[in-house]
Amino acid sequence: MANKSVIKQVNEHVGESVVIGCWVNNKRSSGKIQFLQLRDGTGYIQGVVVKSEVPEEVWDAAKSLTQESSLYVTGVIREEPRSASGYEMTVTGIEVLHITENYPITPKEHGVDFLMDHRHLWLRSAKQRAVLVIRAEIIRAVQEYFDTNGFTLVDPPILTPTSAEGTTNLFHTKYFEEDAYLTQSGQLYMEAAAMALGRVYSFGPTFRAEKSKTRRHLIEFWMIEPEMAFTDHEESLKVQEAFVSHVVQSVVKNCRPELEAVGRDISKLENIKAPFPRITYDDAIKFLNEKGFEIAWGEDFGAPHETAIAEAYEKPVFITHYPASFKAFYMKPDPNRPEVVLCADMIAPEGYGEIIGGSQRIDDPALMEERFKEHNLSMDTYKWYMDLRTYGSVPHSGFGLGLERTVAWICGLDHVRETIPFPRTLYRLYP
Repeated sequence: MANKSVIKQVNEHVGESVVIGCWVNNKRSSGKIQFLQLRDGTGYIQGVVVKSEVPEEVWDAAKSLTQESSLYVTGVIREEPRSASGYEMTVTGIEVLHITENYPITPKEHGVDFLMDHRHLWLRSAKQRAVLVIRAEIIRAVQEYFDTNGFTLVDPPILTPTSAEGTTNLFHTKYFEEDAYLTQSGQLYMEAAAMALGRVYSFGPTFRAEKSKTRRHLIEFWMIEPEMAFTDHEESLKVQEAFVSHVVQSVVKNCRPELEAVGRDISKLENIKAPFPRITYDDAIKFLNEKGFEIAWGEDFGAPHETAIAEAYEKPVFITHYPASFKAFYMKPDPNRPEVVLCADMIAPEGYGEIIGGSQRIDDPALMEERFKEHNLSMDTYKWYMDLRTYGSVPHSGFGLGLERTVAWICGLDHVRETIPFPRTLYRLYP
């Protein structure tokens, strides 16, 4: 009796008969031979059905198969250098599970709206499958980096009583009789965890109610947020570049077929190794003015500005020491120049924008109290956050990496909507 296998592991069964549960991705016929392009989620393989070598019912079953029909296929695995996988199956048996009729996504071109309406089926396509495999590898590598570098995973709440950054772009809900909001960041809670555990990281969903329609924004997305006690701004930058280097090189090592499937120039990723270049906000303003952009000191950067800066480098670039005026209330001012803060944004190459935002946090209780007043934040609401400075305050730093933007950059995708299984965008909550 044939052993059950998955396509990814057929290399272990050369010359053997195996059974694979799969779907028909495509098929073609040359009269007395049918070529079945089969997929099972782990990979793709061609099944060859030769009329003269199989019972009539097997031949007829193969003829009946349509795109996305499901089946158990039995056959002998053999090496085939011309195949993308290096293997092929000589089919000896077919058990049809379900014949699909009028599958809506065909090899012809479809519009984005149509594909998004059928996202539950679009996921089955080779490119979309590859993106999700790469996303999974990025998540694995993220956790591997932190788990092997002295960080403890901590899960902050999704329902919060306040904003993490003092903004109003929050989803409001009722927590019984109280007002509550879907989290936009776990950072404040991670600071508390760092005071208990030293080095921590979170990985979870976050929500932004900004009515943004750019190719870089989602309403619901996933964030990785490390926080480190006894760590200054400089040390945090070194952690960030080592972390991103590890993630990118893990994908290059473990997902080469998937990177090829999405058409990525892998040589560009192979170059992503620490250290990364750095440029101050001051120098960035000067650079942009020289490039013809009209932007004054004290203004924040938009996508065109970030892209112009990134194009000057082949690796991610840190932009450091932004003005305090438009950065979050908790960022520590530069002791030598209080109008700027000890912070950095990591800008990905090739126009993918900011993938990390981080800073050293204010650890002086008096200065934090000042910031609360400047930003009109309620001391009652944030008392617990002030307690972190009142009881054993230490220098500490942290950052947040947006998973979907990172997936978009590593895969070389045009739009962030393809980086998550079911994207939530401004006008899309279905499916």
